[in-house]
Amino acid sequence: MDKQNQTMLKEFILIGITDLQELQVPFFGVFLLIYTISVVSNLGMIILTKIDSMLQTPMYFFLRHLAFIDVGYSTTVGPKMLANIVTKQKTISYNWCATQLAFFILFIISELFILSAMAYDRYVAICNPLLYTVIMSPRVCWVLVAVPYLYSAFLSLITSIKIFISSFCGYNVINHFYCESLPLLTLLCSSTREIELIILIFSVFNLVSSLLIVLVSYILILRSILRMNSAEGRQKAFSTCGSHLTVVVILYATLSYMYMQPKSSHSFDNDKMASVFYTLIIPMLNPLIYSLRNKEVKGALRRIWKNLSQTPR
Repeated sequence: MDKQNQTMLKEFILIGITDLQELQVPFFGVFLLIYTISVVSNLGMIILTKIDSMLQTPMYFFLRHLAFIDVGYSTTVGPKMLANIVTKQKTISYNWCATQLAFFILFIISELFILSAMAYDRYVAICNPLLYTVIMSPRVCWVLVAVPYLYSAFLSLITSIKIFISSFCGYNVINHFYCESLPLLTLLCSSTREIELIILIFSVFNLVSSLLIVLVSYILILRSILRMNSAEGRQKAFSTCGSHLTVVVILYATLSYMYMQPKSSHSFDNDKMASVFYTLIIPMLNPLIYSLRNKEVKGALRRIWKNLSQTPR
């Protein structure tokens, strides 16, 4: 592409989920409800695990960070998506587009490795219960969340800077409802091979390495559970892992569908449907799964409700 056809864009146009006008109002209502439930339930989980004395354990420390991440990337995408549904001018500024991409990458990669840290925590709790408090010390827990945040921030900056220092052509329409890396690459005039290679290598590494940690942890957990003599002990061990395993399966199945499908069957319409699932629906489901399937969380909710009902008015 000639340099004269390259331009410094000031804004992008987001096509959104669909251009069918009759679906705009129903979509707005549904996604507003999903986003509201997501934010309220995740913030509730953060507050609950912070103030309840019975939930001051490594497991709920990681769960609090998972809830923070879910609020982060649903808020990075949700409000702008909702605003564009109800406005005719479906634009996003150049700088906000870069910021949105950077924060989304930061949060989604962090989620993968926080889930890996939670799997490791369950492995230590079940396979080495006597050494659990020693191995999962507060310092170790902070390292296990700090490293994913720093690593994710590094990848986020590399990807975002590589894309936004490249030359865009005059065409500024993004076939998505937020600034995602793959649709943005189609707008570049300069070669995208280096950026595509970076995205591919790190996407595969992030998915495979984090999933490998989860799989190894659960293989060791299963082996330890099968060696237990007590049926009650086995049931308790399974129950402590059930919520986490459900969240892992949902997220990895969605990401695998999006990033590992054959190129011949790859389409941005499918990407948008998968993106809706992991940017809005999964952040809503995570706290619900942990609260509905977790006796300790339900117990904490009952204690707080009891204390509130007994408070003099």
